[in-house]
Amino acid sequence: MTEYTRNAKGTFVSTGAAQVINLPFQPGWVKMINYSSFATPANHGIPRAEWSAEMGQGFAAVDLFNATPVLTTGVVTTGGISNFSAGLLLQYGAVFNNTSNAFSINKASAAQITTTNPHGLASGNVVIFSNLFQTATTGMPQLSGIPFVITVTGATTFTIPWNTNQSNYTAFNTATSTNNVGSFKQILFPYLYSPQVSFITAIGTGTTTTITTTTPHNLVQGQEVAFRIPTAWGTTQLNSLPDTLIPGSPIYGYVTTVNSTVQVTVNINSTGFTAYTNNPTVASVAGLTPPQMLAVGDVNTGGVLFSGGALYPSPLVNGFSTINGPAIQGAYVNNTSQGFIIGAGAAVSDASSVLVGAAGNVIYWEAFTHDITI
Repeated sequence: MTEYTRNAKGTFVSTGAAQVINLPFQPGWVKMINYSSFATPANHGIPRAEWSAEMGQGFAAVDLFNATPVLTTGVVTTGGISNFSAGLLLQYGAVFNNTSNAFSINKASAAQITTTNPHGLASGNVVIFSNLFQTATTGMPQLSGIPFVITVTGATTFTIPWNTNQSNYTAFNTATSTNNVGSFKQILFPYLYSPQVSFITAIGTGTTTTITTTTPHNLVQGQEVAFRIPTAWGTTQLNSLPDTLIPGSPIYGYVTTVNSTVQVTVNINSTGFTAYTNNPTVASVAGLTPPQMLAVGDVNTGGVLFSGGALYPSPLVNGFSTINGPAIQGAYVNNTSQGFIIGAGAAVSDASSVLVGAAGNVIYWEAFTHDITI
């Protein structure tokens, strides 16, 4: 019976953190081989693992090297293998706060977050903060509600692309904040639509305008964009006010250059515009909307143009192929995704083991969904 059977295989180089594998189906069985662990047997190594959905999310049955090293067996019950389907709403990871995992944020041009326990994050993950008041009038509440792509600098440290070394920011620490407030959590599937609304960290003015965002913008050259800049952030002249020449039509810009995954140049001449600032006062942040850039426009005249590769390519979102067919070229592509995750959990009998292996380990995997489960 093969009508509903699905299978896939692949490989990746481990970062030491949980690895997300996007697929056009949700597997019910996953096999994993750590080639590096096989090649160099060592204490705590997990050379092989398997998972069935009937085990439960985050579990796995593993082979495991002991100190000799001799191969034995074990199980992972937390941080193992799981499947997922990213829905239409954001889904979040564990909450870091003073009652579970305290953290602090320093004043720096790329603010560093330091956690008391290992954060388990990887560079490229996206996090969001909440309620960062050190006191009623100090702290870093300006960061609240903005998604940030992170750069991991250590097991308990990472940075975000935001300058907190400014006059209206005060170093934040959950352990000493008023009422021990403040938290952050990972956004597990931050790119459900492409391009999504992007939050702005910098605006360079001139005959053209350069926009830097806190997460990958997923824009393409020629994409129309609009801006939502509240007064506290400065450059309100970018806001898409009605076009006086075409009643009812807003004024949009379009992307002339994609400079990087987090920066674009648009055709708007912003010479003389109010300078952008990401240094609003603490008093102004209550109910303050962060500065945003969003895609607009709708060209529903066909799918992705054939360019000599796959005849029916799925659109890419943040470098990953989506489960969609040929994309209709509108403002947003639905990136509802699915697949499985190989976690960084340890075997119950060996707390120093890591399912996904150490950074640099070569991992091979197979994933299946079967016709019948009994």
